[in-house]
Amino acid sequence: MLILIVFVPLVAIFQDELLGLIFSGVLVLAVLYWIGTRIGNKGKRKPEEMPIMTKEKEDRYEQLGMTTSEIELFRSTMNVAKGQIDRVQRNTAQSSKLKAIDLRHDTVKAAKALFKELVKEPTRLHDASHFLYTHLPNMADLTDKYLEINQHEVKSKEAFAKLEESAQVIDQLSLLIVQDYQQFVADDLEELDVEISIAKQSLNRDNKLKSELK
Repeated sequence: MLILIVFVPLVAIFQDELLGLIFSGVLVLAVLYWIGTRIGNKGKRKPEEMPIMTKEKEDRYEQLGMTTSEIELFRSTMNVAKGQIDRVQRNTAQSSKLKAIDLRHDTVKAAKALFKELVKEPTRLHDASHFLYTHLPNMADLTDKYLEINQHEVKSKEAFAKLEESAQVIDQLSLLIVQDYQQFVADDLEELDVEISIAKQSLNRDNKLKSELK
């Protein structure tokens, strides 16, 4: 009987300790999971939120003959492009080297200008495919990496070499982005040349007529 009396409290204590261990184990696993998700998400870029499409814009797209899938593709592509342009602009502002490259080519200005042209002519998305799917994304990613390495407090000889190589590629991409814009508006420039030529001919005729009347 005495043994039974002693044994029952011991079982209770053992059960309490076991429950405590289980609880502690669950708590540790929960903390490790939280830390793992934080580390896994570190460095991951949140996708840009898609702005709500106004009725005015929807009507305009439909008037241009765009299908629902074409509208969705245009809006999602432009939403990503806007985020990438913002990244390039922010990165450029944080580095004197990147600022110098931007001043030399007006990269950000050209990217924003091409973005505005696409907003005006959404059916020409394919005409800017190199800009949207190659040049701009590469520029955003490369300036990200450039800043990451450049912000290291201690840089090795290899790190300096990589920075210089990256700067050269960024410079080349900047030139390509400017060319993307120039090619996109080339038709507008040709139309302007025609209008200038017609206006000059009209002025010449007017001047000739005035001279004959004198």
